[in-house]
Amino acid sequence: MALEITQYLLSAQSPDANIRNEAETTLSQFRDQNLPGFLLSLSVELANDGKPTESRRLAGIILKNSLDAKEAATKDQLVQQWVAIELSFKSQIKVSLLNTLGSSVREASHTAAQVVAKIASIEVPRKEWPELVGLLLANMTQPDRPASLKQATLETLGYVCEEISNEDLVQDEVNAVLTAVVQGMNVTEQNSEVRLAATRALYNALDFARTNFDNEMERNYIMKVICDAALAKETDIRQAAFECLVSIASTYYEVLEPYMPRIFELTSNAVKGDEEAVALQAVEFWSSICDEELEIQDYEVPESGDSSAPHSHFIQKALPTLVPMLLETLLKQDEEQDQEDGIWNLAMAGGTCLGLVARTVGDAIVPLVMPFVEINISKTDWRSREAATYAFGSILEGPSIEKLSPMVNAGLEFLLNAMHDENSHVKDTTAWTLSRIFELLHSPATGFSVITPGNLQRILGVLLGSIKDAPHVAEKVCGAIYFLAQGYEDAGPSSSLLTPYLPDILNSLIATAERTDGSDSKLRSSAYETLNEVVRCSNLSETSQIISKLLPAIMSKLEQTLNLQILSSDDREKQGDLQASLCGVLQVLIQKLSSADETKPIILQVADQMMLLFLNVFACRSSTVHEEAMLAIGALAYAVGPEFGKYMQEFYKYLEMGLQNFEEYQVCSISVGVVGDICRALDDKILPYCDGIMTLLLKDLSSGELHRSVKPPIFSCFGDIALAIGEHFEKYISYALPMMQSASEVCAQMDNSDEEMMDYGNQLRRSIFEAYSGILQGFKNSKPDLMLPHAPHLLQFLELVAKDKQRDESVTKAAVAVLGDLADALGSNIKVLVKNSSFCTELLGECLQSDDDQLKETATWTQGMIGRAFSVCG
Repeated sequence: MALEITQYLLSAQSPDANIRNEAETTLSQFRDQNLPGFLLSLSVELANDGKPTESRRLAGIILKNSLDAKEAATKDQLVQQWVAIELSFKSQIKVSLLNTLGSSVREASHTAAQVVAKIASIEVPRKEWPELVGLLLANMTQPDRPASLKQATLETLGYVCEEISNEDLVQDEVNAVLTAVVQGMNVTEQNSEVRLAATRALYNALDFARTNFDNEMERNYIMKVICDAALAKETDIRQAAFECLVSIASTYYEVLEPYMPRIFELTSNAVKGDEEAVALQAVEFWSSICDEELEIQDYEVPESGDSSAPHSHFIQKALPTLVPMLLETLLKQDEEQDQEDGIWNLAMAGGTCLGLVARTVGDAIVPLVMPFVEINISKTDWRSREAATYAFGSILEGPSIEKLSPMVNAGLEFLLNAMHDENSHVKDTTAWTLSRIFELLHSPATGFSVITPGNLQRILGVLLGSIKDAPHVAEKVCGAIYFLAQGYEDAGPSSSLLTPYLPDILNSLIATAERTDGSDSKLRSSAYETLNEVVRCSNLSETSQIISKLLPAIMSKLEQTLNLQILSSDDREKQGDLQASLCGVLQVLIQKLSSADETKPIILQVADQMMLLFLNVFACRSSTVHEEAMLAIGALAYAVGPEFGKYMQEFYKYLEMGLQNFEEYQVCSISVGVVGDICRALDDKILPYCDGIMTLLLKDLSSGELHRSVKPPIFSCFGDIALAIGEHFEKYISYALPMMQSASEVCAQMDNSDEEMMDYGNQLRRSIFEAYSGILQGFKNSKPDLMLPHAPHLLQFLELVAKDKQRDESVTKAAVAVLGDLADALGSNIKVLVKNSSFCTELLGECLQSDDDQLKETATWTQGMIGRAFSVCG
């Protein structure tokens, strides 16, 4: 039964810490000793209009938090706790919550709607609350029900649809929900709160409406109601209606044709004259249409133009009127838009959409945009100049080089001059446009670049002058230098063009990183990222002296950070960000200088000093630093090779901490990668640390808390360890192999309809094959027979993967390689195992036909290994 808990809920919000702590302790004890009674008491509190708002609010929050959590492991635990509660208690709680929907206190009914949806997310998929939809619909259909109840009910329906999957409702329920929702949206509905709740509920219910959208009559009616709602006098309803149209653009693209004239009129009027919140959604509709058409174009078969999805060419058809509409939005900038992160306004949305339109239609956009650019680029009003520059920068991806190069060559000098404009918004957008030009139209390696030996000095002179401008302009200039340098990567003789300017570029970037006038560390991060790219893409044979001088300078800066005065958490964060950036630069310098025999000694001479710095950085205990310092240590291990062994004793404790860092899983993932780097550096000298490392890796794999993305690298790491320690891996076989086998069974049951899961499945399969390859190669020379009992399972997994036509190319490569390793290690024993496996021949045949030379080479080697194994026993 429910207990009286009002006073405890109020005391738990007391300003007096003693009273608050005591109340919280009492509530926690109640929850731990009698969860069903606790939840029932909370639901009764929430339902009682006679109780104080404060106690009801906290009751609602605790209820929600008792059913749902962000962390997957915690959420699973809460779900299991709810499922275990006795039916009679659950029924009382649900009745209480449904009654609360009728509360005259809006906050209580709103919270009840959310809690009902959380329970539905647990029970509806398990078919444990079949009467829910019927009970909710009764609130809508029975006469004389108050508007507030209808509003709360529609809100609940929306939340329920958001929480459950479209397979969880039968079609009759979907029809009934849609009928109620569409009725609530109708112009005949007098109450605007009801109409808004209905429109928002429809947004969440659209995924369930596939059958209804297939029926022309039903579809026409739903579309009419949405379009009518887009003209409602209330801004919130218009915004919610446009949000529905945005969702329909991506979900039901193929049936939109008849409605497009009306939608164009609605979006056009909204963009021209409605509130910004509504206009943004109207622009978003066209961005969604672009996304759909780009996806269809990606999947089209080039020769035949065939594609599984119908292409209605809405953007192409609307182009003459759509582009002018978008260009107008570019003139609606905010004064503050360059100063603050996270600002999103109509001008930005319009420019983003224009960029998507350019990618969708290519050359056809150029003649529609260039007159706007030419008319506005020299006007006295800054808004016109900025909009013209933004339009120009937005259409650089999509049209052909042939179409773009004349206008870019003609406009480049103009843009360079505009970097001296009196208005900082114009300079900001000009620098962004230059970075787009260098990213998309500067590729000496493929033979085309707007940058020539004749204009490079002028370009760099302007950029290195403008990098001293306001922080938000300087940050965009860093981006332009970044892409300018990137274009010279692998560009043969052309890369020498940048060499004479390298000292000035590096000095300017270091000076920029040291500026103190930026409000945050964003400019510093950009400057260091650009510095890294300039170093990475430089021609080492010509620049080694310049780059090697950079090494002690950056090490000295990192050393200085260790002595910074830390008085607040803000100081600690700044120190961490700076150390992360400097470790990132050192990683790039290590990789660059150790990539050639002539410059490798430079790294070896300072390796001790560098390692000491990294260990001191670890002692500062910030996760961003851990990540960057780990990556730098991985690069150092690779460069130093066996000599890295002398650092292991000191470094091991930090590696151990990294491998146990479940919270910041990227740190854990990088630490796993570093184990691989160290294995390659030390070979069997890593043996003394293997027990500890393997224990931690196996613990990571067993953990339900650790983010799943860390698990594939762990399997690959098994392969690295086995390869390094050879026959000594024997003692880990009985632990590692069952893990690999159960992971391969997980792969077999994965849902490939979800793109994210498909990517994860590919990573997991590739890493399992890499683990097997490493182990087979490690045992090959001494104890190959250890793998005989595990070979049938591996072959079974290979067969499963071979049958999957959706597999990623990297998975195919790893599969073919492990098949070769299996034949190489087991020799004549393989004959019995693959005797009836036709998939081997088919897989190899497919790979030998591939255009990928590396895959062909691996398949040829594998074929040779199998042939050799068969001839030995023949």
